Amino acid sequence: MSLIIDCHGHYTVLPKAHDQWREDQVAAFRAGTAPPPYPDIPDDEVRRTIEDNQLRLIRERGADLTIFSPRASAMAHHVGDQHVSETWAQHCNNLVYRVTKLFPDTFVGVCMLPQSPKADLAASVRELRRCVEQLGFIGCNLNPDPGGGHFDHPPLTDEYWFPIYEAMCELDVPAMIHVSGSCNPAMHATGGFYLAADTVAFMQLMQGDLFSRFPSLRFIIPHGGGAVPYHWGRYRGLADMLKKPALDEYIMNNVFFDTCVYHQPGIDLLADVIDTKNILFGSEMVGAVRGIDPRTGHYFDDTKRYIDALDISDAERAAIFEGNARTVFPRLDAMLRARGL
Repeated sequence: MSLIIDCHGHYTVLPKAHDQWREDQVAAFRAGTAPPPYPDIPDDEVRRTIEDNQLRLIRERGADLTIFSPRASAMAHHVGDQHVSETWAQHCNNLVYRVTKLFPDTFVGVCMLPQSPKADLAASVRELRRCVEQLGFIGCNLNPDPGGGHFDHPPLTDEYWFPIYEAMCELDVPAMIHVSGSCNPAMHATGGFYLAADTVAFMQLMQGDLFSRFPSLRFIIPHGGGAVPYHWGRYRGLADMLKKPALDEYIMNNVFFDTCVYHQPGIDLLADVIDTKNILFGSEMVGAVRGIDPRTGHYFDDTKRYIDALDISDAERAAIFEGNARTVFPRLDAMLRARGL
């Protein structure tokens, strides 16, 4: 029986002292003063936030291992400056690391990066290396629009991004393309910005030739790939018009989608048009949509149910639940093999 590996989990219910420190940090930046020291948060408090929320739901829904990162909406790269972002990223990643040490059989870390919009990526490279080499993390979240919903940054194929790609390839870790909170009033965060950014990221990658330069670079586009699977024919046609190779021969060797699609017809479509090898199980739990679907009586983000109900072979289901994650995250595969799994 295969493991159930959730490639998309966030630490969303956090110790109150951590959230309060962030408010104090931002207030201090705006006032031009130094922030207070980061609080001493006991292990019991960290353990309680996980056991009462994430771990309880994991046990109820049947997952085995969650690839775990800081709360996406709180990355907030557009707040403050580079020093604010760097300090905040370190504290958030350190907290995720503590979770992985308290619950090593259930959580493995993925880091956020200190992508202050007006800065280069030097601090992000340093933080990625720290998290992978010192904390045992297996990947990162990369924000394609750190400005928070205005899409002012260069496309993902631009040389601006190359320092982080070089580090990712050297460390053999993937990135999930994941924006944060929106500061654009016309762009709702989880219903507009997230899905728009996912879709825009795919088109940027399709227009360029990034993977010729970085053949081992790997990206997960979350939330089911945004609008891409629904418009798969459009993108296949655009690839032809742009004189690009067929998508299956080009970017789909390096780009993967998760299953954070909160209804069965959406998952059915994803599995119908996207090759199984490009789909990783993900729930985004505890995440964007937490209510119960009145049509089914189950939680919207209980995405394992949707995979269980797919009309696919057992081998395909095992690939979505486990095999593909181990391929995309080689450090995870090595970790599991060391445990005899």
